Amino acid sequence: MAETREVETSNSGKPEGEAITDPKSKAALVVISLGADRASQIYKYLNEEDIEELTYEVAKLGKTSNSQVEATLDEFYKLCLTHKMMTDGGLEYARNVLEKAFGESTARNLLEKVSKTLQSKPFNFFMKGDPKALLSLLQNERPQVIALIMAYMEPQQAAQVLEQLPDEKRIQTVESMARMDRVSPEAIAIVEEEMKRKFATIITSEDNMNLGGVDYVADMMNHIDRSSERKIFEELDKRNPDLSQSIREKMFVFENILDMDDRSVQRFVRECDTKDVVYALKSASEEMRAIFFNNMSKRMADSVRGDLEITTNVRLKDAEEAQQRIVNIIRKLEEQGEVIIKKGGDDDNILI
Repeated sequence: MAETREVETSNSGKPEGEAITDPKSKAALVVISLGADRASQIYKYLNEEDIEELTYEVAKLGKTSNSQVEATLDEFYKLCLTHKMMTDGGLEYARNVLEKAFGESTARNLLEKVSKTLQSKPFNFFMKGDPKALLSLLQNERPQVIALIMAYMEPQQAAQVLEQLPDEKRIQTVESMARMDRVSPEAIAIVEEEMKRKFATIITSEDNMNLGGVDYVADMMNHIDRSSERKIFEELDKRNPDLSQSIREKMFVFENILDMDDRSVQRFVRECDTKDVVYALKSASEEMRAIFFNNMSKRMADSVRGDLEITTNVRLKDAEEAQQRIVNIIRKLEEQGEVIIKKGGDDDNILI
């Protein structure tokens, strides 16, 4: 457990040494213990009502002893650990590990608390499911239903499910998800009721949720393999060109390298495997090749040119996979603030 410190605010709080039992006070204590910088990151994920309530709790917490801080942070750590084990390994795995680590009684209490948290999210059953297994359950559902369920998934998981859907249903699902905005609790309840006999779970939603939309589809498409991405956009271009363009404008794909500044290209090229560069450039335009060659060291450029001449019979699939690996490197550097990219349709460079 990390070293704790005494926390004090303006008002009188719990008497020193008395255990803090109120969940709201515990949340406030965790936030205070994190410090202003880290706490501000948490606030980004809260709605206005939660921010107001949490800020009120922080303000009234008062003087807190080291023992109270340590006990609260210890509980918070165990809950986070339990949540991860249940999400990644399942209930039985979490129970076995927790009982060995903390004893049967503590394990039972942790599992009960985390189970309530997990059950508060609609369609939680799908969150840890294998994409292929989910496909067998979803493929006969209406595109609108699939889109609603996928909107609760992480983009990468949703992308894996989308790749496996039949072409026609895949396009309809993308369209349904892109048109989705705010979904009422009543609509979610109807879908959950329909799924009850199949998935054995009905979870109510108290607030309207921001689901789907073009931004979500773009994020999901960024995780799809290049071949599926191309097929989806080819069909969308025919059916709904405006939507297709809107999604493209939110994405970063291999072709967007043409819009990057030289310094950023030089940065990501240093991270690329030479073989990936060769394969990626086999199907690339002369303009794209020039961008790479102009931003490589002379030694690397000579090596890549030589390999391009002698490398033959490269499958389109292999070239696209190499391009995707390069794009993944760029996204990672993007998140670290080391490159500047300009996504399609943006007027300004985005520094991330």
